[in-house]
Amino acid sequence: MEDRITIVLDNRDLLSEVCGANDENLRRIEGSLGGRITARGNEIRAEGMSAAGLAHFKTMIDNLTTSAREGERPSLDYVGALLETLRGDQAPENTDKKEQAARDPIRDAVIQIPQGFSRVYPRGTNQAAYIRGMRTHEITFCVGPAGTGKTFLAIAEALRVVLGKKARKLVLTRPVVEAGESLGFLPGDLAQKIHPYLRPLYDAMEALVPYETIRRLEESGTIEIAPLAYMRGRSLNDAVIVLDEAQNTTKEQMKMFLTRIGAGSRAVITGDATQIDLPKRFDSGLLHALSLLSAIEGICTAYLHTGDVVRNPLIKKIIQAYDHA
Repeated sequence: MEDRITIVLDNRDLLSEVCGANDENLRRIEGSLGGRITARGNEIRAEGMSAAGLAHFKTMIDNLTTSAREGERPSLDYVGALLETLRGDQAPENTDKKEQAARDPIRDAVIQIPQGFSRVYPRGTNQAAYIRGMRTHEITFCVGPAGTGKTFLAIAEALRVVLGKKARKLVLTRPVVEAGESLGFLPGDLAQKIHPYLRPLYDAMEALVPYETIRRLEESGTIEIAPLAYMRGRSLNDAVIVLDEAQNTTKEQMKMFLTRIGAGSRAVITGDATQIDLPKRFDSGLLHALSLLSAIEGICTAYLHTGDVVRNPLIKKIIQAYDHA
């Protein structure tokens, strides 16, 4: 059985775009799939791979070629995202398999933020399904362990919508729950005490767009970051609302938050069911909402798992060790 395949492209310019600078895209694919990949003239050849590896190679080149023909320069991030999808080699939990096969799961879910540093690519089919859920549903729940990109992708998609003038306002909120520390003993006034709880939201934004853009949006009131308690009594219209660390909401707080969502608004609720810091006498509002609302039309529930961890490869091993302790 042949252990090689040759793909002929239309011209050398197209091949150059697919291969990347100094063939960096090919080297990334080669490092993941094994074997040897060479480019000459307008041809790309792979050899020394398994049948599955050759099939994955062909899928990769087809996707990169399509991207280049449509005017996009395939980046290493895009190549990495495609490889993660192939490594999973399965449709995401909340996506119909026939529907999944009919589309490119990565390019269909790329986040291009106006004024942003670069495109944000989903790292696998579950993240891609999460992004599509945010785009097609008024309310999206995303549950997964630390490092799976729940908050980062939610804020990236929210910035895309707001900076693209598709929503008037971005509201980012978190419950203020003490995880072993005492809020009362922290130095400063109330705003200074609360700031450390909200800092991760700023970190995500600053990784996506220039600081000056964030400052301008805050000054104009387009971006608002506040503790969950500040949401009571409000009606948020024409906005994207992100509730982070939702596992630390009570049932009453979650109901209060969900009923703040006004006309033309979308909400994303993220949380990690393994990191609940509420006192034992309180049930998690996130878990309660998932059991109560997941079957309602217009609500999407996305699940990310240890295999979706992208923060640092070591994080995946740490989570697995704690899961089996």
